[in-house]
Amino acid sequence: MSDAQSVYERDVISWIKNIVIGLNFCPFARRPFESQQVSIICEEVSEEDAVLEVVLRELLRLEKTVADDLETTLIVLPKAYACFNEFNSLLFVLNEVLVLEGFEGIFQIASFHPKYQFADTEYDDVENFTNRSPYPIVHLIREESVSAALDSHPDPDAIPDNNINRLKLMPEEELKALFSYLFKKNI
Repeated sequence: MSDAQSVYERDVISWIKNIVIGLNFCPFARRPFESQQVSIICEEVSEEDAVLEVVLRELLRLEKTVADDLETTLIVLPKAYACFNEFNSLLFVLNEVLVLEGFEGIFQIASFHPKYQFADTEYDDVENFTNRSPYPIVHLIREESVSAALDSHPDPDAIPDNNINRLKLMPEEELKALFSYLFKKNI
């Protein structure tokens, strides 16, 4: 792993610990993370074909590995897709790859980006921060695990609203401290 890749991985681990788990944005993230069942792959590719190759490679690795050993994979793309709209277009292609490669219903894709913006929101709306990460990230998730996690949660539909409300109640200084990677880059 290069020095740059080590920095990317460190940044993503910090984001997982402080934001995803620390703010409980994903109540299902702690167990696999602490059990070391999360793979973080930092790829310095920038061309779509290279990204597709990485995603397919990691889907095949997940398919061949039992969930007890590898629950989920985060593919970090620090050199690609600075523009959120281009990244969002990639996600459409990746979901087509799931279908074409026979992974639909087996895996799903979640996404995170420094400029993440939900439909029908303004760029600065606080709810966008729930999916803002230090770098563009493609998250490969096992469908079976998602179903089990949702079934075990008392109110999975409330998770997004709880996250948004938590952010709305947060003082601006705390928000800037937690999401410092966004403000340092002047995004």
